[in-house]
Amino acid sequence: MCGRFNQTASGEEIAEAFSLDATPSLTPRYNIAPTQPVPIVLLEPGGRRVLAERKWGLVPRDALGKEHGFINARAETAAAKPAFAEAFASRRCLVPATGFYEWRQLDSRRRQPWLFRLASGAPFAFAGLWEPAAPAIPGAAPTFTVLTTQPNELTRPVHDRMPVILDPGGYARWLDPALREPHELRALLRPLPAASMTAYPVSDRVNNAAFDDAGCLAPA
Repeated sequence: MCGRFNQTASGEEIAEAFSLDATPSLTPRYNIAPTQPVPIVLLEPGGRRVLAERKWGLVPRDALGKEHGFINARAETAAAKPAFAEAFASRRCLVPATGFYEWRQLDSRRRQPWLFRLASGAPFAFAGLWEPAAPAIPGAAPTFTVLTTQPNELTRPVHDRMPVILDPGGYARWLDPALREPHELRALLRPLPAASMTAYPVSDRVNNAAFDDAGCLAPA
């Protein structure tokens, strides 16, 4: 799964990485947690890419208020699940990030957080799906989820799932509204090769979502 991540790239770096027309004003985020608003990249009807905030934890549009938001969706089955099928077909997004955290179980009580990043240090994109605000829920906000896939060799010793990190060459295809069928997109939803990534254990400071500073990136 993917339950925490960071996005510390500047607005200029994000604008360049995702071909945005405008340079956004961004605050570094070191410990992004579910339910928080997060900037994601959407494709407007005219084909322009924009950065817009969505709450992390997808709530289906027909939700009545009791449902919890889905922070992750399995890439292998999302297109067939009622909660995600419509979003998979027509509301795909890019979720900018510079790293994500996973926890390795040490024993029955202890878990060690690890930080995974690109070896280049560059920002990247998770494959995401988004939903408009559920009309039956007063004050609801638009939401999103991150797709996950099988782990690569680097993440497997820590967790049995990893977020789908898209190759930049696949960004346009993932956002393309003309592509609606799962078979047209399946090739994009593979584990990123381990050789392009790096990882190290970090302090358990990241366990507390109240901590959102550079200390979350410090090696344990």
